[in-house]
Amino acid sequence: MPDRASVRLHLTTTFKLSLLYLGLFVASVSVILWAAYRSTAGFLEQEIGETITVEVEALKDQYLRAGLPGLVEVVRARSSIPHNNSIYLLLAPNGQILAGNLSGWPDGTWHEDGTVHFKVAEYGGTEDHPATAQAVGFTLPGQFRLLVGRDMSEIDQLRDRMAASLGWILTITAALGLIGGGLTSRSALRRIEAINRTTRRIMAGDLSGRVAGVGNGDEIDRLAGNLNAMLDQIERLMNSVRQVTDSIAHDLRTPLSRLRTRIELVLLKETDDPEVYRAALQESLVEADRLLDTFKALLSIAEAESGTRRNDFRPVELADTAHLVADLYEPLAEESGLTFTAEVRGRPLVQGNDQLLSQAIANLLDNAIKYTPAGGRVSLVVDGKTANQGAAITVTDSGPGIPPEMREKVLGRFVRLDQSRNTPGNGLGLSLVAAVARLHDARLVLDDANPGLKISLILPPQAAVKRIESVAA
Repeated sequence: MPDRASVRLHLTTTFKLSLLYLGLFVASVSVILWAAYRSTAGFLEQEIGETITVEVEALKDQYLRAGLPGLVEVVRARSSIPHNNSIYLLLAPNGQILAGNLSGWPDGTWHEDGTVHFKVAEYGGTEDHPATAQAVGFTLPGQFRLLVGRDMSEIDQLRDRMAASLGWILTITAALGLIGGGLTSRSALRRIEAINRTTRRIMAGDLSGRVAGVGNGDEIDRLAGNLNAMLDQIERLMNSVRQVTDSIAHDLRTPLSRLRTRIELVLLKETDDPEVYRAALQESLVEADRLLDTFKALLSIAEAESGTRRNDFRPVELADTAHLVADLYEPLAEESGLTFTAEVRGRPLVQGNDQLLSQAIANLLDNAIKYTPAGGRVSLVVDGKTANQGAAITVTDSGPGIPPEMREKVLGRFVRLDQSRNTPGNGLGLSLVAAVARLHDARLVLDDANPGLKISLILPPQAAVKRIESVAA
């Protein structure tokens, strides 16, 4: 995979983004250097141009006042000044040099404004670089030509150095940008390839594979965490499917076999007594109802675990829901010889599915009543939101309880502590409660009641809904 990753390096998003940032950086550096040049060499060129203009005007005035002899005298005087960076040349109509410090009229490219940038000599400028100059040439009355200029060697050298520096800077920047982009892309591609390897393992059937995170909390780490959470959910659902399949094959085979045997025995009996057939049909109907209840419970669990019931979330008055369920199970508790109490503290209002919350409370009460011996007690308590948690639904009984090592297992499907299956039920009651808890992002806590069992369904704080009281005017 590393070779494959390196081949695809130039196609990665990170590498393309690195090139984009590199282009923006190069453009920024170019703009900065251009601004630096304009503030230095450009300013000096402007100053030199203005100086030449002023000097040209002065020489024109001299020519008008003193004529050609006066102009020749001034040009000779200024040209003879040592270490002078000024350039002068005065030519007669026939091309004869009358005064100045140039050997001839420059051959450079002349601009429309009469300026020319030309090479004065191959050597002789600053640090023996070719000397250059910028000058203005114009024609005087009588076809005399005058050239006035300034030495541009230092400015031209500055321009060349800045151009060379710009080239080196851009080259180094591009090289470092490509190296940095390659390293960044390789690092990101390596982590993404790890995710791809994990997904390939999952597709091959190994649901235990997980994406390893670096731990720096970046977006790839968060993606890995979300993928791992998704894989945990998929693995849990797949295990549930396997467990349900095995449990259905094991737990439903017995009642189906009893149903078939009962029907077969009735058919083998040679009797015309309709009561025999009626009794057999009634027993078969009871067995069929048990099977239907099992499938109904499985369907409810599947709906709760799928998350589609979140669309039905509405504000739920837990007090009303708890009282309604308590009223239904209080006669059953009294019939079983149990003391039943229901208490609602406050008026908790939560966001959830009323039907599933009712079913969860009913299952908890049904289990408590079913497994508590006569003379025991069962209680239902609904607490409002506190500082540390949201609303809580707690069912406590004085029955045999559940051993600590079995409390996680009994939340699975078709798991029953009564291995002999003498107690009515299908082992799906607590599974549905656990599925409802997951759907509502709640915690299901199983604890000792000394004696008995205490089960609490604790909703998260964000599930609470702010109540708006209506005040009569």
